[in-house]
Amino acid sequence: MAASTSPLLLLALLLLPALTAAASLPALPLSTASRWIVGADGRRVKLACATWASHLEPAAAEGLARRGVSDIAARVAAMGFNCVRLTWPTYLATNVTLASLPLRWSLERLGMLESVAGVRVNNPALLDLPLVDVFREVVSSLASKGIMVILDNQMTTPGWCCSRIDGNGFFGDVYFDPDEWLKGLSAMATMFNNTKNVVGMSLRNELRGPKQNVSLWYRYMQMGAEAVHAANPNVLVILSGLDFDNTLSFLFKEKVHLSFSGKLVYEQHWYGFSDGGNWETQNQNDVCAMVVDFIWAKGLFLLQQGWPLFFSEFGFDMSGTHIGDNRYLTCFLSVAAEMDLDWSIWALQGSYYIREGILAYDESYGLLSWDWCTARNPSFIKRINSLQSPFQGPGLPNSQEPYNIIFHPQSGLCVLARSSKLLELGPCDESNAWNYTSAYNLVVKNTGQCLQVKSVGKNAKLGTDCSKPSSKWNLISNSKMHVSAELTKNGTRVCLDASPAGAIITNQCKCLSVDPTCDPESQWFKVIVSSRDIPGGDSILQLPSLGPWPSTSLSS
Repeated sequence: MAASTSPLLLLALLLLPALTAAASLPALPLSTASRWIVGADGRRVKLACATWASHLEPAAAEGLARRGVSDIAARVAAMGFNCVRLTWPTYLATNVTLASLPLRWSLERLGMLESVAGVRVNNPALLDLPLVDVFREVVSSLASKGIMVILDNQMTTPGWCCSRIDGNGFFGDVYFDPDEWLKGLSAMATMFNNTKNVVGMSLRNELRGPKQNVSLWYRYMQMGAEAVHAANPNVLVILSGLDFDNTLSFLFKEKVHLSFSGKLVYEQHWYGFSDGGNWETQNQNDVCAMVVDFIWAKGLFLLQQGWPLFFSEFGFDMSGTHIGDNRYLTCFLSVAAEMDLDWSIWALQGSYYIREGILAYDESYGLLSWDWCTARNPSFIKRINSLQSPFQGPGLPNSQEPYNIIFHPQSGLCVLARSSKLLELGPCDESNAWNYTSAYNLVVKNTGQCLQVKSVGKNAKLGTDCSKPSSKWNLISNSKMHVSAELTKNGTRVCLDASPAGAIITNQCKCLSVDPTCDPESQWFKVIVSSRDIPGGDSILQLPSLGPWPSTSLSS
């Protein structure tokens, strides 16, 4: 029986809870309420997206020669994502010759006869459709699986993005005529005006290049937002920043002025290779702290000011062999949990028809394998699962007053107190409601029991005497992710640690500074705010302010 089970079925069985959660659309259309994206019923809708490229030379969604479009959409749902950020080139909406070109001809003109044969096998109904209709069919297939779509204008001319000198970078570049761009936005917004699962439009990906300047950004991005809203008032309007969408810092003082409200979202990108940190040659705590400060100044501050911020691209080498990417990822996940970010991972596609002149190019950042059959990194799919549902926000089903959970970004799990003798990592949906008090106790709500140190190398425990130094937990190191207390007997400081089996123990604190080779991630924990419905739900105190993002300003 196992030999005949399809990879898709195995993946679906593995991730059945995530598949169920992603099976239906929220109440639409979406709008904004302060920093939150909400549904028509006023409840928080968290964007947990995968980016699916459809903007390269063939001007068609990648992977149609590998798997059926419905099959790919099912894989998105099976991995727990509720959203796809679907990219498109402006010419698909403005150039009639390109838009009307059959998919078969688009591939043949690029010499990709094997891809033609693959589409004939996997998507025969799409092979002779015009490219614009192929795009529509992809959106429709995603709708059938309950997947929201954000349309992302990636380039003007079909091709790989991005270079500072590719002519697609900023308004006035050789391939970036503002009038044509506005025409394309209006056409695409109109095309999907009655398509329920198209919930947002991102105006332009990664503005860049020598011509970029703030005054033109305000001028044209405001015009683009108005054009989209006039053509389709149901969609969120998403504005990217400058410098490859690494900076929105100019918005700190001067916001965008639009004729409409309740639809504006900003977006920012964050990769390990572009965030200014040296992940492989410096201490990981120091780099994470430095980078988070950098990201905060570039755009995260918008959340505190009451604006939704969508991290529309993050990603890493899914092989797990790139040390810098691995370190960056754990830092990113800690922030994504603490701030309860909306996000989209780059990328869904496991390979491309053609990229930068190479046929069947393997995407090492791809969620799917080269042949689009399986998850490239199944452990990451499990790790991201807890961040695919909201921790906070208005109107959560059966929501309670905010409480604390203890998140472990290395595993994507949370600290569970099964009994006074056993603390372990487990699903965040099963977490206890903790209270991190002003006296630095971590108390399990409604029990009077607090987290205590027993001794070095032993399991952490719960006890009722919360006045001892061994019950006072401080967040130390520059990353503020080492949860540390003193041993009562000799004053030695120890830190919470997760064993390979998931037991919560207390060990000597490691990698606090200086050493660039030491790996602190087993000792990294985030005490974060949540209002998910979990067992034992009465009101508890909020998390004290532990950095530049006061929790009280970010909860509903």
